[in-house]
Amino acid sequence: MPSFAYTARETGTGREVRSSVEAATEQAAINALLNRNLLVVSIKEKVGKKGKTSGGKVALQDLVIFTRQLATMLDAGLAMVSSLQGLAEQTTNKVMHDVIKDVCTRVESGDSFSEALIKHPKVFNRLYVCMVGAGEKGGLLSEILSRLATYLENTARLRRKVKSALMYPTVVTVVAIGITIFLLVKVVPVFGDIFESFGAALPTPTQYLINLSKFVQKYIIFVLLGGGGLVYGWFYFIKTPVGREFWDGRRIKLPVFGHIAHKICLARFTRTFSSLIRSGVPILEVMGITANTVGNVVMEKAIKVATTDIERGENISAALSKHSVFPPMIIRMLSAGEQTGKLDAMMERISDFLDEEIETILSGLTSLIEPILIVFLGVVVGGIVICMFLPIFKMSEIVNKH
Repeated sequence: MPSFAYTARETGTGREVRSSVEAATEQAAINALLNRNLLVVSIKEKVGKKGKTSGGKVALQDLVIFTRQLATMLDAGLAMVSSLQGLAEQTTNKVMHDVIKDVCTRVESGDSFSEALIKHPKVFNRLYVCMVGAGEKGGLLSEILSRLATYLENTARLRRKVKSALMYPTVVTVVAIGITIFLLVKVVPVFGDIFESFGAALPTPTQYLINLSKFVQKYIIFVLLGGGGLVYGWFYFIKTPVGREFWDGRRIKLPVFGHIAHKICLARFTRTFSSLIRSGVPILEVMGITANTVGNVVMEKAIKVATTDIERGENISAALSKHSVFPPMIIRMLSAGEQTGKLDAMMERISDFLDEEIETILSGLTSLIEPILIVFLGVVVGGIVICMFLPIFKMSEIVNKH
């Protein structure tokens, strides 16, 4: 339930009181204070930073379930308030429960559904709110919610595929680093002591490995802290505006992985564009929303520049063709969609094609990564073992010499 911060005066003493009260609406809060013999001087709903209500984020899957179920209920003829009350009761996510209850309270007090959603930007982004608003204006809210649920389901599916594709190489790399550190700290020093007792010169690779082992063993804390600091510093850097622009500009140019990252951003752009156009959102607002949801600063800037050109009267395809981040195939499909008046259908076909291509690349990449990682792990561990066995191959020379 919303909370209101107020300043009031006691009717009897005139003493000023500053506190907060919970109520469904601002008028209900004023009435509650009047019943307590308090004259309201000022009252305002409590919000978090930048006008955002307090509360955490919810998982994308919870949002998908909420949207799909609400679309089904509204399509069946149930009222908005009763649908929201039912969804609030059955959800197991506490944050989602509180958000739905608050949205329901605001709708009961006279706000539109989209106006109530705006109060929770951590849960309902601008894309979600704009599509709902367009659905309310056109009287097609249940249909728009169904499209929105489909959009979110496709987004969630693609995200899961990318995460699963990256999980295996990440785990194997971490294991390889752990095994290497263990060998350098625990195993190599034992062999090093044995070889030093012979008093003979060691092969160059073995000597280098023993020196590295001594360094890691002596400065293991600093090595771990330095490695952790580099990782943390990199992730912190790419979250800054300068770092994000630097990384976004280069990650779409990386071999193999850059190709996938570029296609993911393009798929997100085309699917968002198609959903908003089909929902009746004005084109300039569509461009603004897609720029914020595309997930790449370079592409975001290109879309914003293209929006300015469109505002001046240029076609969408002509405005986007000036930027190399949009491949010719997408520009040609956009142009065909503009000429036939089926822009939303064309963009949806592009997004479906890109999704299929991404899935194919990820499947092939997963199959290719396995042998590469096995070879990588074998080279690292095998290299250490070979370096340790090189002096043993010359053991007869050392023994004869002594």
